[in-house]
Amino acid sequence: MTRIPPLNCFKAYDIRGRLGDELTEDIAYRIGRAYAEVMSARRVVLGHDVRPTSAPLASELARGLMASGAAVYDLGLSGTEETYFATTHLAADGGICVTASHNPMNYNGMKMVKAGSAPIGSADGMAAIKLLAESGKFSSKKAGGKLIDASETRVDYVEKLMEFIDVAALRPLKVLVNAGNGAAGPSFDALAAALAKASAPIDFIRIHHVPDGSFPLGIPNPLLKENQHLTAVPVVSHGADMGVAWDGDFDRCFFFDHEGGFIAGEYAVGLLAEAFLNKEPGQKIVHDPRIVWATQEVVAKIGGQAVQSRCGHSFIKQVMRKTGAVYGGEMSAHHYFRDFMACDSGMIPMLLMIELISRRGQSLKELLMERQAAYPSSGEVNFPVQDQAAVIATIEQIYGSQADSRDETDGLSLSFGDWRFNLRASNTEPLLRLNIEARGKPDLVAEKLDELRALITA
Repeated sequence: MTRIPPLNCFKAYDIRGRLGDELTEDIAYRIGRAYAEVMSARRVVLGHDVRPTSAPLASELARGLMASGAAVYDLGLSGTEETYFATTHLAADGGICVTASHNPMNYNGMKMVKAGSAPIGSADGMAAIKLLAESGKFSSKKAGGKLIDASETRVDYVEKLMEFIDVAALRPLKVLVNAGNGAAGPSFDALAAALAKASAPIDFIRIHHVPDGSFPLGIPNPLLKENQHLTAVPVVSHGADMGVAWDGDFDRCFFFDHEGGFIAGEYAVGLLAEAFLNKEPGQKIVHDPRIVWATQEVVAKIGGQAVQSRCGHSFIKQVMRKTGAVYGGEMSAHHYFRDFMACDSGMIPMLLMIELISRRGQSLKELLMERQAAYPSSGEVNFPVQDQAAVIATIEQIYGSQADSRDETDGLSLSFGDWRFNLRASNTEPLLRLNIEARGKPDLVAEKLDELRALITA
């Protein structure tokens, strides 16, 4: 094959590109061939989300993998976490899920792992895959390539999920779930059937449940405030005890209390840490550096060990594997589990939260009121900035000498006794991301947000 222009769809740890130029079916074929050769992959798991372009891209990706001699275990419509699970469960050499998650409709992408469901970084093969796909200098086609229906793997995936919940501890609850017309619906149905078979006293209310790649209500991204009413309002109208919403490939999970209140990700991390530490005291819990005090307090209180990591799935997974941490969470609603290949899942957090509420005998709102009052936060505020490094340097010059402590795990974190902030550059966009928290002083959060906003936008 002839050389093509540089493939801009390759990012540090995954693939995302604009359809029609950055990512095409021909490029998908090239990526399949390059992946199989670079990773010496003879067995590859393949799944795809619900977008109209995902199945055709997956088909060409499979054709490329097979041309390089790989057996392709096809999951069909599935979530990213099902690819992670099946890669390890089937002892495959790697796995690829074709998904654009919450990106715009004119985008698509791929999330890749190697054997053991470990992430692939630039040094682990991503750079070499990119170069070979660009050059087209593939080895001659190999025999042995074949397509195998692996959709029945979902039965084993659900069995794995069920290991994370003690059905005997559950009390009757009404839980509203919003799949956002993404890929979550069929996978959730299989899980709900297993819970019902185990006599779990949970009444699930499904909304926007049928997969529909046209996304009639918009691309599912419950992190956006303008999308949260789609779950919040039905939670109240149905009288549900809690609400759960997923993004398109359901590797992120979002919670709502019985009054429709959105649970910010940093507080959900603390609750899930508690769920694990109650069962396994003394374990390590990984968190990102954006909002930390509420999580660190609960981990210390229950006798766990808090471990900080850079933001991003690849960094969290590396730290999880290195430290043996039982759980890791990001405020972006990615949650990682030692006993799930140290990978992220959107279904496991739901199970753990249902069990935690049952055991505590309190509502989700009651569980969080004390922590939210003790550690109010700004949530993540994004600023379009071209020269992120220069702005961070300016902020450091102004605030650095006043700080009680500083941390540069990811961006700049400065603490001042009763408040702190983290300012970091986005890995994917020309944005600065700011997070502020305080000790019991919501007015201080608002004051410092105004102060820093003025400096960043000046």
